[in-house]
Amino acid sequence: MIIKPKVRGFVCVTAHPTGCAAHIQEQIDYVKSKGPIKNGPKNVLVIGASTGYGLASRITSAFGSGAKTLGVFFERPSEEGRPATPGWYNTIAFTKAAKAAGLYASNINGDAFSDDIKKQTLDVIAREMGPIDLVVYSLASPRRTHPKTGAVHKSTLKPLGAPYTNKTVDTDKGIVSEVTIEPANETETADTVAVMGGEDWEMWMDALIEAKLLAPGATSVAYSYIGPVHTWPIYKDGTIGTAKIDLERAAKAIHQKLDAFGGGRAFISVNKALVTQASSAIPVVPLYISILYKVMKEAGTHEGCIEQMQRLFATQLYNNSALKFDTEGRVRVDDWEMRPEIQEPVSVIWPQVTTENLAQLTDIVGYRAEFLKLFGFGVAGVNYEAEVEPHVAML
Repeated sequence: MIIKPKVRGFVCVTAHPTGCAAHIQEQIDYVKSKGPIKNGPKNVLVIGASTGYGLASRITSAFGSGAKTLGVFFERPSEEGRPATPGWYNTIAFTKAAKAAGLYASNINGDAFSDDIKKQTLDVIAREMGPIDLVVYSLASPRRTHPKTGAVHKSTLKPLGAPYTNKTVDTDKGIVSEVTIEPANETETADTVAVMGGEDWEMWMDALIEAKLLAPGATSVAYSYIGPVHTWPIYKDGTIGTAKIDLERAAKAIHQKLDAFGGGRAFISVNKALVTQASSAIPVVPLYISILYKVMKEAGTHEGCIEQMQRLFATQLYNNSALKFDTEGRVRVDDWEMRPEIQEPVSVIWPQVTTENLAQLTDIVGYRAEFLKLFGFGVAGVNYEAEVEPHVAML
């Protein structure tokens, strides 16, 4: 079939297998172009491995350090007349490339919150890999079925305490408008913490420790975001921010356990704002990213997921480097984004943006291009008029 992008709101409901594979190859080529990462990880578990920062971490581990990688994710295969999700195609492309390079790569598709998927993962590690020296926790899910209680928790993107009004943009239609978001109640906040907080990360690490499947000195990292004052009410000071506070609590608890277990470490890496499937769903944030991209590209400091993760691994995690923490004990690779010379122009542009001048004052064109690229569209060298087979089996 010939597959074209079909965008509905903040989601593209189609994905292109050839385009996804080409996008993966671009990222692999970038990591290889930067040279080997010395003293890098050898056995890597990535929880949330099929898109975004998790996928970029897996690519960096494999093609920067020659690591064995095991990816856990929850993706939908193709159905009759309907392509698979992009993460499905991304993972197949990565696995093919890794195996062609002589690298071990294995995959587990299912609900990473469940006890069953944790058990399957431990079995694969014990049988095929050996002790893990890097665990990347990069889950992005709108809901979680709690493995102990059976309760279904759904996350919300809401402010706390009072309604929040600000500009937002319909990235598909290019319309700038005001949006008002009502505050979350206590149940919604607690549910968001249950989905996006640190409990599941702790469960994963406890399971690995109990099974004696962590190498001495193992590292675990989870990813977070803080952002600028423009987005704080809906992000840092909202329900998501509350969940991120719990994630930081978990990082400290896990660090204590790993430190006692062979001098290991656990921490949060605060990353840059990027176009991802998750960020596209958050009101206000797409407008901020569109402005940010314009400013950072003009400054020559723009990075995507793969550039961010390669820099994290090469300048802080490994290569005989030392982690650099902020006052709260977090690693910051959003440092270029948060420089005053970047944030000041963003603050100047923000109040000026309208539907009429959106294309001039922001990089909405770049935002749309990056958004479609997540689904395998708009990748250089791909013939999108050609027939393509959507039914591809997971490796």
